[in-house]
Amino acid sequence: MKQSIIHIALLVKDYDEAIDFYVNKLRFKVIEDTRLSDLKRWVLVQPPGSSGCCLLLAKAVNEQQDSSVGNQSGGRVFLFLDTDNFVETYNTMLANGVAFVREPIVEAYGTVAVFKDLYGNLWDLIERNI
Repeated sequence: MKQSIIHIALLVKDYDEAIDFYVNKLRFKVIEDTRLSDLKRWVLVQPPGSSGCCLLLAKAVNEQQDSSVGNQSGGRVFLFLDTDNFVETYNTMLANGVAFVREPIVEAYGTVAVFKDLYGNLWDLIERNI
C-alpha cells in the first residue's frame, strides 16, 4: 500500500490576499482556484519545482476558525519550506517583503531561518544537508 499527504489546509482570512502573498512573495504557483459557491473556493498553491503536497487555502467561516488564523500550531513553527538554494530563496523572500523572525543559522542538518506568513504562522525556510 502506498499513501501520501496531498494537501494541508491553511486557514486564511481572505482568498485573494492569501493568493497574493503566496504567489507574489513566496513565488508559489496556483494549482487550482475553483469557485464552489458564492463564499467558498477550492484554492491550491504549491512551491515552485514541487510536485508533491499543496496548501489548501481555506477561508475561515466562523468565530473559532477566525481565531485560529495565523495560530494553527499554537505559536510553533507550523510548516517547513525546503529549498535547494537557501541564499537565493532567502534573498528573494527578503526583497519581496517577507518578515523573518529568526535569522539564518547553520545547524547539523542544514541552513535554516524562520519567517512568518501574512497572518503570522511560523515557517522554517531550510536547505538540508542530506
